[in-house]
Amino acid sequence: MRCEVIAIGTELLLGQIVDTNSSWIGEQLALAGIDCLHQSKVGDNLGRMVESLRVALGRADAVIVCGGLGPTQDDITREAIAEVMGVDLVRDDAIAQRIRDRFAARGRHMTENNLRQADVPRGASPIPQMPGTAPGLVCPVGERVVYAVPGVPWEMRQMMEGTIVPDLRRRAGDTGIIRSRVVRTWGLAESALAEILADRITALDATGNPTIAFLASGIEGLKVRLTAKAPDAATAARILAEEEARVCALLGEAVFGFDDQTMESVVLDGLVARGLTVAVAESVTGGMVASRLAGIPGASRALRGGVVAYSSEVKRALLGVPEGPVVTADCAKAMADGVRRLLGADVGLATTGVAGPDEQEGQPVGTVWLGVAVGDEVSAEHQRLPGDRERIRQYAVISLLSALRRVLGIEPAG
Repeated sequence: MRCEVIAIGTELLLGQIVDTNSSWIGEQLALAGIDCLHQSKVGDNLGRMVESLRVALGRADAVIVCGGLGPTQDDITREAIAEVMGVDLVRDDAIAQRIRDRFAARGRHMTENNLRQADVPRGASPIPQMPGTAPGLVCPVGERVVYAVPGVPWEMRQMMEGTIVPDLRRRAGDTGIIRSRVVRTWGLAESALAEILADRITALDATGNPTIAFLASGIEGLKVRLTAKAPDAATAARILAEEEARVCALLGEAVFGFDDQTMESVVLDGLVARGLTVAVAESVTGGMVASRLAGIPGASRALRGGVVAYSSEVKRALLGVPEGPVVTADCAKAMADGVRRLLGADVGLATTGVAGPDEQEGQPVGTVWLGVAVGDEVSAEHQRLPGDRERIRQYAVISLLSALRRVLGIEPAG
């Protein structure tokens, strides 16, 4: 089964909106074992949309068209698909009523142009999932099929998961189960991960099941995705569990979590499990560490609070930092211990460093010191972080949380 993705919208070509939908759709197709060989973008022009659809249908079994299903004059995906199918558009009264009901439920006036969304190419079927006012469509074109979905990501994703991926797998004659598990890592470059796992990947290449893939996630680290195909869910789960154990044994403490876990959620769970509270003193990160921790539901179980000590005077007055340079190990340790005592926490964390050229104090940009105080045990870790100001600060956040994870010996759970 070969599939293509066409993203619709002049705004995509102008760079006004980044096309994240196509990449997400491509990932879902790969997880379902569907080959996605081409992806393209086309503006809101009927002739070019029709041409793109015909080219795609000439080399693929299925095409997913994303966008252009709204109520405005430039939403012409329906018209383009109808022309390719060689049919006219017909008003679907059931969809029209759903649109009216949706507006009525919100207490909003509905303009008549909204009913354009109920116009369906003759012979096409609406996708049952309709979280917004724009219905998705399943449109047969001979032995091939075109799926049309809205450009709104959360609407598109429900339709992909609820209808399109199952339908593609049915058309492909695939009745097996595909499951994935993501192993989340921090501290190793992609090249280092690849080298560590090289022999295992080579061995799996010979069998084709399960598979290992790397997913770079920027400031969130690197993900190692394990995918298994099996006749039933229990067998797939067993295959994934066995492979996960092998990968974790090879990668060691670089593994901090699984699937949707984040560094802050893992650290917070580890603190709660140990009955520990934490306080944060931040200079270079300006409150970002405390914000990440506070963003986790139930953070109050462990998070006492934080101090943004950006100026040297605040560091000394509130946290007891001694006179002298502040981008140092001694400063980071004094900040961590000071905030722990100030806020009555079991654990103190601190960041100090240089994120831009106007803050250097004789230190290279990217120089960061991370302080961790657990009781009377206080340590500092030096990092040279890459990127611009924002990336340096973001890297410092996750690096500090990872340092605490190692100090406390927090193991990934899940």
